[in-house]
Amino acid sequence: MSPKTIHILGVTGSIGESTMDVVLHQPEMFDVCVVSAHNNVALLAERAISLHAKVAVIGDAALLPSLQKLLSGTPIEASSDLIGAIKAHRADMTMSAITGMAGLEPLLAAIEVSASVAIANKEPLVAAGAQVLQAAQDSGCQILPVDSEHNAIYQVFDGAQKQAIEHIVLTASGGAFRDWTIDQMATAKKEQALKHPNWSMGQKITIDSASMMNKALEIIEAAVLFGLRADQIQVLIHPQSIVHGMVAYQDGSVLCQMGASDMRTPIANILAGGARLKTPGEKLSLEAMSHMNFTPVDYQKYPAVQLAYDALAMGQYAQVALNAANEVAVQAFLEDEIGFLDIVKVNQAVMAKAPPSHLSNVSEIIAYDKARRAEAKAYIDKDLAW
Repeated sequence: MSPKTIHILGVTGSIGESTMDVVLHQPEMFDVCVVSAHNNVALLAERAISLHAKVAVIGDAALLPSLQKLLSGTPIEASSDLIGAIKAHRADMTMSAITGMAGLEPLLAAIEVSASVAIANKEPLVAAGAQVLQAAQDSGCQILPVDSEHNAIYQVFDGAQKQAIEHIVLTASGGAFRDWTIDQMATAKKEQALKHPNWSMGQKITIDSASMMNKALEIIEAAVLFGLRADQIQVLIHPQSIVHGMVAYQDGSVLCQMGASDMRTPIANILAGGARLKTPGEKLSLEAMSHMNFTPVDYQKYPAVQLAYDALAMGQYAQVALNAANEVAVQAFLEDEIGFLDIVKVNQAVMAKAPPSHLSNVSEIIAYDKARRAEAKAYIDKDLAW
């Protein structure tokens, strides 16, 4: 069997690292073509060499000479044109792991030239889900979920009996502050918010986990991926992060996927096309499990979760606004410009002010996203007041 050709977009991030681990564990199965990073030029070059990639793309064009120097003497092409590199190389699969809305246009380019796209970043589906699915349908590309919760649902979701599905459950660890009071969270510092108890992830998603904005985004993503109503998507706090997702059927059966808190498991599932690929990831020991807890979400402590249901009810424009505001607010928190609880306050304010709009194409979505980001920054600059 010929090796599977793959692109890895965002190879220097946590998902990129886990994908590399899976690929290098059985390198004969994969032929890596395009790898990319935003500005971590040294790590990009290192991983491109390790993966024997054909093209390495740096997002910051000013760093292209540095990348060329680091790759001199290798057959790897250095570039700063990600869209061009993607479109120039067809692939069996693209791993889309660029953080935030910055990943939308590369994702759409990958859909044009890939048999399947594995989506590891929530934001493009949250803001442009309908457009992404339409692009995939038009090009015959299969969209596959990598996020641990959505991958869990994917593994136990019987599409042939969708009418028999009552609801799905996305589990949440509760993040860094699951045992904190709201008063304690009000004074939380970024160093504390970045200490996730179960997972090793990038800064943005770790902060989102602490506020549970990640679960809000996942609710919207699940509605897009699985064609579900908002009232069919539930969230439970599960501190052990063993059960990643559940599907409840009308006959009373509840099917779940379990595994260790290791992204290499869902990545391997997707890269292998549903086959059970041997990975270097951590394995779950059932004998070592003494108990598992599942509790409802405290909406006073985690108001971000309600915002997802509100955004779904309002429509796509609200989803774009919510996502845009959150990206700005998280960055402001990381730069010590606002407090931790202010993240959700910014999100609420921008979404409430967002003008209802019918967003028919990607250009309109990008323009609307840009306007909401400007409003979020203005709100923060005015000490959280309009």
